[in-house]
Amino acid sequence: MIIDDHEVVRRGISEVVQRTEGMTVVAEAGSVSEGVRRATLVRPQVMLVDLQLPDGSGIDILRAVREALPETRAVVLTSFDDDDALAAALEAGAAAYVLKSVHGAEIAQVIRSVAAGRTLLDERTITRRRAGHDDPAGDLTPSERKVVDLIGEGLSNREIGERLGVSEKTVKNHVTAVLAKMGLQRRTQVTAWVAGRKASAWRGESH
Repeated sequence: MIIDDHEVVRRGISEVVQRTEGMTVVAEAGSVSEGVRRATLVRPQVMLVDLQLPDGSGIDILRAVREALPETRAVVLTSFDDDDALAAALEAGAAAYVLKSVHGAEIAQVIRSVAAGRTLLDERTITRRRAGHDDPAGDLTPSERKVVDLIGEGLSNREIGERLGVSEKTVKNHVTAVLAKMGLQRRTQVTAWVAGRKASAWRGESH
């Protein structure tokens, strides 16, 4: 099922899907309300959802459909290369977050993988990790790993310091080291990475 408010986009994705063996488009929608209603009727195996819709956000669809149709897998297909949006999509149950700049063949591959139960994340969006580094947290010390987990919980530097029994300055030093070692630039990217790791662990998978 394709949910996007631009008919041209829906038509293009639909053509890619229909040309792919073993896939078919069972429904289309251009809004949150229409998307939720049609999804509950056709019960799609995979949904492709845009984040920006005229009557709300694709996140609203993800949450509603996850509650009503827990077996339906969701792919966010968006033009927003935004870490906060990525984290929100993962928390709402998205199995993949893909930018609209991808090629048609890549979309088909993502759909097939997600339908097979895999969780896929666009590494450029979620981590900005260093090329060739399989685990962006692999070089972190135990203390730095604790800081990463607490950042993922939404704690401030002061709150992290209180939790760990260290000064706020020490926490700032840890955060600086974490960003450098993980190849990131902002705390929100750390939050997105933690959200992605938790989403995969919740499904018993790894990305």
